Amino acid sequence: MTAMPDAPASGPSAPSVPSVLDLAPAIPVVTLHDAGDAVPLARALVAGGLPAVEITLRTPAGLDAVRAVARDVPGAIVGAGTVLTERQVNDALDAGARFLVSPGCTGGLLTAMLDSGVPVLPGVATASEAMALLERGVEDMKFFPAEAAGGVRYLRSLAAPLPSARFCATGGIDASRAADYLALPNVPCVGGSWMVPDDAVRAGDWGRIERLARAAAAVGGTPAATPEPRTVNSAGAPCR
Repeated sequence: MTAMPDAPASGPSAPSVPSVLDLAPAIPVVTLHDAGDAVPLARALVAGGLPAVEITLRTPAGLDAVRAVARDVPGAIVGAGTVLTERQVNDALDAGARFLVSPGCTGGLLTAMLDSGVPVLPGVATASEAMALLERGVEDMKFFPAEAAGGVRYLRSLAAPLPSARFCATGGIDASRAADYLALPNVPCVGGSWMVPDDAVRAGDWGRIERLARAAAAVGGTPAATPEPRTVNSAGAPCR
């Protein structure tokens, strides 16, 4: 696996960093109510071939969960999801997040995310929003909410006019839908929570989660081993 940056760089001249979209075909989207579950859960996901783990900041346990995984699961590339504010950007970085994901894009939030120096996946749902990110030099994005916003057909229609845009499709995607998204040329990976079902987390059934992760890592015939990731640009002009 190509190493992610050890520490974030800041400012518009920050160096290029590996793309989180190239780490695995699926990124688990994890929402925890008990940070104590974070380490065994992340270990199970990594063992199953999913090194990138997005822990959302939707609950009070989110930041502590990010911190625990960053500290105790060396094989994990832990990111913070549902990032909504500049303060959350800073808090996530302090907790050890190595990538950031947002459900949408505002000018201020995008500037803070780009200044962080870590890989970012700002959320988009329309061609205009994707074009605004491309103006900032951002080519890797989150397409959210994927199923509600047009799904596979919509993303397929964006491939020709926006050939440099790549998407992590997230929202309403499960094991039965993942392969259809991954067959698209502009979707290197998908995000979802089907490999971390709530009942398995509550029961501490880490073996089940590892098996689900292993199946997700093999979706679309993609091997669990990590390919050499491409780089993304982390600077550009204001988002409009």
